[in-house]
Amino acid sequence: MAVELLPTESSSGLRASHADRDRVVDVLTGAAADGRITAEELDERVAAALSARTLGELAALTVDLPEEATAAPQKEVVRIEQQCARAVRADGWVVPRRMEIASQWGQVTLDFSGAVITHDTLRIDLDMCGGDLRLITPPGVVVDADALVMGYGRIKVRPTRDPGAPVVLRVEIHGRLTMGRLEVRPPRRWFGG
Repeated sequence: MAVELLPTESSSGLRASHADRDRVVDVLTGAAADGRITAEELDERVAAALSARTLGELAALTVDLPEEATAAPQKEVVRIEQQCARAVRADGWVVPRRMEIASQWGQVTLDFSGAVITHDTLRIDLDMCGGDLRLITPPGVVVDADALVMGYGRIKVRPTRDPGAPVVLRVEIHGRLTMGRLEVRPPRRWFGG
């Protein structure tokens, strides 16, 4: 069973809207989280959904998924709130549209190298004092910290290993970082592996 937009003969050629594409991406993300499709299938289907022109093209991407997979909700906003602690998002985490991070004297690490990326933009609203925000960015993930207000802190951005890679995710950081550090770096290379 496909998403609500399962086409009839007359509607399959109708043009798809941004909202239609977003609904299908949410369904596919839920199916991947349930283990119904692999990460590779998710990447392929999300790319196809984002470039789909008609409702028929979108419906074909979810036709092999059961009804309950189509109802999997995806969080629009993820909030991390901590004091003197460490939070890590790594392999398999689903990148939301927006994150709110409130941290005092802690460390937050967001590793995008194994993340499920379903949107083209992630907005991070940051309120951090005396801590570190570390973003691990594979090729295709770019960070814009122009809207971040710094107070007695520093930003360290290491260049990507593949600057010509197409952008798959733009991370926009807003808010305030006081007596802390923002570090953006590519994943570490492991020798012999």
